[in-house]
Amino acid sequence: MGQTARVSAVAWTAAGSLLSWLWLLLCQGFFWRTDVRLPPRREPDAWPSVCVVVPARDEAAVLPAALPSLLRQDYPGRAEVFLVDDGSADGTGDLARDLAGRHGGLPLTVSSPGEPPAGWTGKLWAVRHGIGLARARGPEYLLLTDADIAHAPDSLRELVAAARSGGFDVVSQMARLRVESTWERLVVPAFVYFFAQLYPFRRIGGEGTRTAAAAGGCVLLRAETAERARIPDAIRHAVIDDVALARAVKRGGGRVWLGLADRVDSVRPYPRLGDLWRMVSRSAYAQLRHNPLLLAGTVAGLALVYLVPPVALAAGLAAGSAAAAVAGGLAWLVMAGTYVPMLRYYRQPLWLAPLLPFTAFLYLLMTVDSAVQHYRGRGAAWKGRTYARPEAVPDEG
Repeated sequence: MGQTARVSAVAWTAAGSLLSWLWLLLCQGFFWRTDVRLPPRREPDAWPSVCVVVPARDEAAVLPAALPSLLRQDYPGRAEVFLVDDGSADGTGDLARDLAGRHGGLPLTVSSPGEPPAGWTGKLWAVRHGIGLARARGPEYLLLTDADIAHAPDSLRELVAAARSGGFDVVSQMARLRVESTWERLVVPAFVYFFAQLYPFRRIGGEGTRTAAAAGGCVLLRAETAERARIPDAIRHAVIDDVALARAVKRGGGRVWLGLADRVDSVRPYPRLGDLWRMVSRSAYAQLRHNPLLLAGTVAGLALVYLVPPVALAAGLAAGSAAAAVAGGLAWLVMAGTYVPMLRYYRQPLWLAPLLPFTAFLYLLMTVDSAVQHYRGRGAAWKGRTYARPEAVPDEG
């Protein structure tokens, strides 16, 4: 009797997981599709001026593969690059000047803002400094891009054309992350897949929708919008600064577009699991607003949606329960099917799709670890800095 009840519970749980996947498949903005690319665009009659702001802290290892691509932008209008050396100890600023001297191209200014004051993350303090320098040039647009992002020669003109044609205040592209090591193959495509599940790209670009997000590695922002939304001051303590920026723009009535990139790539390697673990865990609990109830719900949700299907299939086969096996197998099949487009986008073998439950379990552990680090008082750590917990940050108005 007890075993029958347990098998029945597994079957009902598997049915719940299957229903969850059917809802995700059909009702979550078709998050699993990877065809949201730069929207239709036409070249403007007059190209607006653009200032590119690059916050950089200890980026000497990746700068030679990324900065020259910015300097070589084939942009018909006036454009200039401001690299903000955020207290680097590896000669990032000097290397940037040397690269500009050797490659030429767009004018480059290298500056340093000093240590960030209380209440600011280092990256946003560097962005603030760079925007301050850029405002003296009176640009119509700002391109905020990370020091590890390599752009195709026409990247800037395509972003500007999309923004002008669609009337967007923000046009952001999710750079294609590096996928070469075994752990990168397992974790990186899933990172973008989970992000799209949380923030379906189709909903972000739609008029009248509340969903807002951007990808911090490549954000074209109208300068007037930035000033109106008080960016970055209004989001100065945000660890997940790209999502906070998009929300601030949408709250002010601006329009935001986010999609996958074709020719914008991250050159930063994450060869070991520990590297990827730190990347995810530093901000995972911040994504949940440091709320233990949201953490518990997220853990339960990840378990139901991603872990139950293979467990139910195995348990159903072992116990001879066709209901549990079929429900678990179908849920796993739908899950793997929704992951296939992302694997194709990253040019990865499709046999990785059935391994998504294992990857989701890793993300569950990373999220829990992020919460543990938070309650140990360590805050979010990045490049030698540890940021205070939000309740410890003074409000400067």
